[in-house]
Amino acid sequence: MRCPFCSNEETKVVDTRATQEGSVIKRRRQCPVCNEKFTTYERIDTIPISVIKNNQTMEAFDREKLIKGMLMSCNKRPVSREQIEKVADEIEQQLVNTMLKEVSSKDIGEMVMQRLKNIDEVSYVRFASVYRQFKDIDSFMDELGRLLKEKN
Repeated sequence: MRCPFCSNEETKVVDTRATQEGSVIKRRRQCPVCNEKFTTYERIDTIPISVIKNNQTMEAFDREKLIKGMLMSCNKRPVSREQIEKVADEIEQQLVNTMLKEVSSKDIGEMVMQRLKNIDEVSYVRFASVYRQFKDIDSFMDELGRLLKEKN
């Protein structure tokens, strides 16, 4: 593993831990040349999952795109990057566990909303407003009403 600080080709593994139900290995490394420490993550390659979008086109599942969408919804909210990455990991693992090669973007959006609702309701409403593309204020208010009913 190349050191990101000095580009030395040899680094030493200081600590290794399994995370996310063993699907990711987190390694703490140290460079013997510059003495800097850094973290790497190893994931097992899986069968690529295709996402069927609303217009019926297909694209490869992109974990970073999922994170980016959640980051926008959680902007200036008390939701950490770690929580967002955990949600992305959970969704990715759930998709892998289904053993399906194709999944609809609608299903992924529902998975995100289900998890965001439990983390931060404002982030959930923000995500839902973009994802569900509310046609007018009434449909938006209906969604808020459902959220309030579930809360009580």
